[in-house]
Amino acid sequence: MVGTSVALAGCSGATGTQGDGRMTVVASIYPLQYVVEQVGGDLVAVSTVTPAGADPHAVELSPRQLRRFGEADAVVYLSGFQPAVDEAIADRAPEHVLDVAAAADLRPLPAGAVDENGNQPSSGTLDPHFWLDPTRLAAVAHEVARLLGEVDPVNAATFAANADALDADLVSLDTEFASGLADCTGDTVVTSHASLGYLTQRYGLRQVAVSGLNPEGEPSPARMREVRAEIERYGVSTVFTEPLADPAVAATLSADLGVEVGQLDPLDSHADTAADYRDVMHANLEALRAGLGCS
Repeated sequence: MVGTSVALAGCSGATGTQGDGRMTVVASIYPLQYVVEQVGGDLVAVSTVTPAGADPHAVELSPRQLRRFGEADAVVYLSGFQPAVDEAIADRAPEHVLDVAAAADLRPLPAGAVDENGNQPSSGTLDPHFWLDPTRLAAVAHEVARLLGEVDPVNAATFAANADALDADLVSLDTEFASGLADCTGDTVVTSHASLGYLTQRYGLRQVAVSGLNPEGEPSPARMREVRAEIERYGVSTVFTEPLADPAVAATLSADLGVEVGQLDPLDSHADTAADYRDVMHANLEALRAGLGCS
């Protein structure tokens, strides 16, 4: 854990529905859970409503999960990403809630982005995958600290200090990415779905997504022809699949064009309890370095 925390006895400002004195926090997706864990430390009990290994875009909530939004001391979510979560928050109206969209500074999908059918998304469609740019996740950490401090003013300074420590750690990770991707023979990242927009923009790369925002979307034959043309045009040597995507798409491109297949984890769904955000980002960096021929 990046940050530090004080003894649980100091958590007198929180309502502590966990039953052990800790503040209870619901985070809609894993990257936000990670931030709350790092900022809250031992003073918080964090859960997420997105099951491990499930597509977060299409999550459905059980009655018990719906109740958690009203019962938790705090809720952290990303609006516009999971309709079921947006509806639950509107219905349950939690007292302490943070929508991280503003702090993450979401931007529209990149020009030229298309869905699995080759169609451009509607004007103004925002790219939700901000956490793959560590500097944007760092900005969210400070807003999480502010929220937790509202619920538990006694430990507000601890939350702020933990957010500062996480910020420094994420800036260090950003430096590792910038250095690791600075000298590569390729700059085009062919991905299963449009999840790497922030990452590729941050580090001067180009994203070519087979599918749109839905990782389980099946690309049309026309879209596959376009992707093949992009691979040949930019001399791509590796195409990347991901945990939620159908590996057959990458396998088809590999067989047709003689390219390698790598794997990237966009971290919107996270099933490996032995690896946290930083571990997965390091694995992503090494996969990108291998696939792009970086020295």
